[in-house]
Amino acid sequence: MTLLLAPMEGLLDFVLRDVLTRVGGVDRCVSEFIRITGSLLPDKVFLRYLPELAHGGRTLTGVPVRAQLLGSDPASMADNAARLASLGAEGIDLNFGCPAKTVNRHGGGAALLREPDRIAAVVAAVRRAVPAHLPVSAKMRLGYDDASLARDCARAMAQGGACELVVHARTKVDGYRPPAYWELIPAIRAAVRIPVVANGEIWTVQDALRCRSVSGCDALMLGRGMVADPGLALAIRAHDRGQPAAVLPWAALLPHMARFWDLVCENLEPRQRAGRLKQWLNLLRRRYPQAQLAFDEVRVMTEQRAISAWVQQTLDSAG
Repeated sequence: MTLLLAPMEGLLDFVLRDVLTRVGGVDRCVSEFIRITGSLLPDKVFLRYLPELAHGGRTLTGVPVRAQLLGSDPASMADNAARLASLGAEGIDLNFGCPAKTVNRHGGGAALLREPDRIAAVVAAVRRAVPAHLPVSAKMRLGYDDASLARDCARAMAQGGACELVVHARTKVDGYRPPAYWELIPAIRAAVRIPVVANGEIWTVQDALRCRSVSGCDALMLGRGMVADPGLALAIRAHDRGQPAAVLPWAALLPHMARFWDLVCENLEPRQRAGRLKQWLNLLRRRYPQAQLAFDEVRVMTEQRAISAWVQQTLDSAG
């Protein structure tokens, strides 16, 4: 079984990648999408999205991170993929699933799911541009308005040279509204001869088991569910070993939260810092009753010094 950590713009970035891979259970990560609009980006942009490039393309705990590119121009995508390869990327992932209006308006992300031929051209150009040993994977949704072209798009990715396909089991129009239509994934699996990974609405161990059963996929990609329950991957693995799938205790999570806050303060702009902690606590409320109290206390704070004192006090009281 393979468990992947999803990219989520503005949420699941290199800071949370570091923290969640320290908790454990994740086999591989994917970076937030790097948008390609027609020029070769400077190295500093790649390093901003993927600081793991300075560590062999891996997090500090050794988990590989694949660089994700989003764009619609084959030549530009190929040039930037080649540069990432030279910088030591673990692999290249191509985004054909982003539902954001600004991205789709310029022909990127899920907008390409209406044009399988263009998808094939992008994938093939990237595959030719990077060394043969470097994996090139892709992520798609079921479609734009509906799932009528899902198999055609999957075949276009596979024929273009993708070695793996992640399927977020919703359309662009569905956005992030539940449910995820895992039952549509088997038809996509049957259409291609490459591994298919299921993604969407996996919040609990029970969700993971149902997703695997319905989709037929052994490999899963965890997104918001892993952010809300950082021990989810470990719990899934424990269940597969026949062991109790317990939730990571709140007290065990607090040192990771302290590291998260340190990394936020070291790497993000001051105006972003308080919001990032509140954002994570907001999601943690789905799994931890203690996160509700923490969120209520932090919600009114804006100064870094006050939040740092709160983090330290919370950590000390739990110890």
